Amino acid sequence: MKVLVMGISGGIARLVAIGLRERGHEVFGIDRRPWPGAPRGVDVYGVDLRKRAAEDIFRRRRPDVVIHLATVNALTAHGEERSRINLGGTRAVFEHALSHGVEHVVFVGRHTYYGAAADSPLYHTEDEPPQALGAFPELADLVAADLYAANTLWRNPKLVTTVLRLCYTLGPSRMGTLATFVKPKRVPMVLGYDPLFQFLWEADAAEAVILAAEKRPRGIFNVASCNPLPLATIVRQLGRTPLPLPEPLLLALLGRAGFPRLPRGAVEHIKYPILVDAGAFRAATGFQHRVDEVETLRKYRSLFAAGELP
Repeated sequence: MKVLVMGISGGIARLVAIGLRERGHEVFGIDRRPWPGAPRGVDVYGVDLRKRAAEDIFRRRRPDVVIHLATVNALTAHGEERSRINLGGTRAVFEHALSHGVEHVVFVGRHTYYGAAADSPLYHTEDEPPQALGAFPELADLVAADLYAANTLWRNPKLVTTVLRLCYTLGPSRMGTLATFVKPKRVPMVLGYDPLFQFLWEADAAEAVILAAEKRPRGIFNVASCNPLPLATIVRQLGRTPLPLPEPLLLALLGRAGFPRLPRGAVEHIKYPILVDAGAFRAATGFQHRVDEVETLRKYRSLFAAGELP
């Protein structure tokens, strides 16, 4: 099959493209960022997915499947630009797909869609609505993009739509929310809180996306490992030092003294867990992660030791 990967220069997207190519699929992608050393046979188009040039690629290449990995979080883009990329870009992907004969779209979202709150259920299922957006408005455009993709399931039933809500990832790309958060040698935590976190090794996350493209399950699916770990345990296993601070002091230090730049609303995500039930995706695709939580932390810590991470 012919697969168009949106955001192909991203860390997980590269692994997805390489994996699909190795399985014999024709792969090409769109990304404003370059991919130096892209594999032979993988064409990368350096255009904005919201511009006419992106639609021309749909028209000329006629992909069977589109994998949308071109969303950004509040740590990498801000304000109106983030909204244009996430919601505007997602809308453009689906409009082009419907106009040019695409059979299947895989939208890769985030498990943070559900929000973090004191009264949330321990494990979220796919039919639950988002919560706590008032406390974390920077998450609203990602939630809106997820909802737009999910609404396509009933608006355009002839187009197979798969919405993945992917947990945090760690791996050699060093990209992602959790990777950014544990980067400092001292990792701030809210005094009195130690939430459980789910995460996957990047290669396993890429395998989940590839399976979604090949198996074509219709619907919304959580994607995660089975066994969450406390945040403090994750931090220690990575050779970092957890630093519990009273919440007002932590808020005052964000972006200062070596602490990560986090939106104020993101502090709720290091107080309360966001855990998802991923059983439906495993049943639909047969997905099983190959690298467990302990091995993921060991491998990621080895990147620090090898000097591949700052």
